[in-house]
Amino acid sequence: MAQPRIRDTLVAHEKSDTLEELDSSPLSSEYDPPDGGFWAWATAFGCFLIQFCGFGYVSSFGVYQDFYTRIYLTNQPPFAISWIGALTSFLADNVTLISGPLYDRGWFYKLMIVGSVIQSLSLFTLSLAKPGQFYLIFMVQGVLSGIGMGLTYGPCMAVISQHFSKRRTLVMSLVASGSPMGAIIHPIMLNHLLNGNVGFARGVRASAGFVSALLLISCLSMRTRVLPMSKPTVSYSTAVRKCSRDVFFILITAGSTIFQIGYYFPIFYLQLDSIKHGIDVHFSFYSLAIMNAACVVGRCTAGMIAAYTGTLNFTIASTVTCSVLIISVIALSDITSVVVIGLAYGYFSGVYIALMVPLVTAFTPDLSELGARFGICFAFTALGGLLSGPISGALLSSQYRWWIAALFSGLISFVGSSMFVVARLIIYRRR
Repeated sequence: MAQPRIRDTLVAHEKSDTLEELDSSPLSSEYDPPDGGFWAWATAFGCFLIQFCGFGYVSSFGVYQDFYTRIYLTNQPPFAISWIGALTSFLADNVTLISGPLYDRGWFYKLMIVGSVIQSLSLFTLSLAKPGQFYLIFMVQGVLSGIGMGLTYGPCMAVISQHFSKRRTLVMSLVASGSPMGAIIHPIMLNHLLNGNVGFARGVRASAGFVSALLLISCLSMRTRVLPMSKPTVSYSTAVRKCSRDVFFILITAGSTIFQIGYYFPIFYLQLDSIKHGIDVHFSFYSLAIMNAACVVGRCTAGMIAAYTGTLNFTIASTVTCSVLIISVIALSDITSVVVIGLAYGYFSGVYIALMVPLVTAFTPDLSELGARFGICFAFTALGGLLSGPISGALLSSQYRWWIAALFSGLISFVGSSMFVVARLIIYRRR
């Protein structure tokens, strides 16, 4: 796509020197988002809750990984158990191939309701699983829950563009902070429930009731706007053809897909790693909460800092730093190392996640195909997430060879971050 076509897409949320990176027609020519108001912020709050209950819950799978490995599914190796969390994340991203185009066609409310109901039912059904019933847990927690999250994830991020323009990156980063906020609360809650006197069945039901209540509030909070359409919504085939010729979209999608292969290693295995290294069990239960507390800060500050550094530049910095930190997991040996790695990785992984949606949006010259582009990008990215846990588990093996899994995950993340660097260099050469 020609360079003069991409510049003004970033006017809403990039610094003036960053505007030279890309070119497009002003968004106000299609519609004029209010950039505020009661229903705009209510919608943002509802989207925040969707993230809190969606990927916030997925990010707490490290608690389930630890509980299943040590207590509930002792007949299965870590490699097999990790497929549950990996498949949940994969479907949560990949189902956007369906929910994205449906959102573009005005199915927002139906997607929110159906997705929320499926996610709620999956958690209540999970509470019925007995020890050793791997396949039931796999189908309910891995498949059903992932589908429910996938129906709500993409549309709840895309709808922000209907309400915000100048503040879009900031609001999207605040909405995205719902995921790490949930990843703080859910692990603490689940650890006390599953590893306490409540037990698995009643503990999961309590968690399901909590999530269901928040999903109900989110569905009641969100609203869409009636938008003037200058042209009909593009078909998926048209969007795919455009994306296949968009160098920047290809690089962003390839980079995020490869990066995701290593991204989930600390999220899935930090708590188990901490326990296996002889660190206090009660402290280890809070390792994920520490990581995700820093992740909240990262997601909340990402939009503000990106306004000065540029979204792509800050994405590069965060992915490279994450790669280094993943390799540094090799050095984990005491409480101090858990805290340092957890805080640092939590912050920069939060920055990366918060900036991915604004990054795809910034490189989308026509917002009528935004939902389809989200679906295509997240479908490929989900492949990386699907492979992450099982590959790490296979490298880890029953001998818990932490250095092999950490080294591989860190190096593959470096490869992914290099794709963003290539995109930056192409932009620099075209200036």
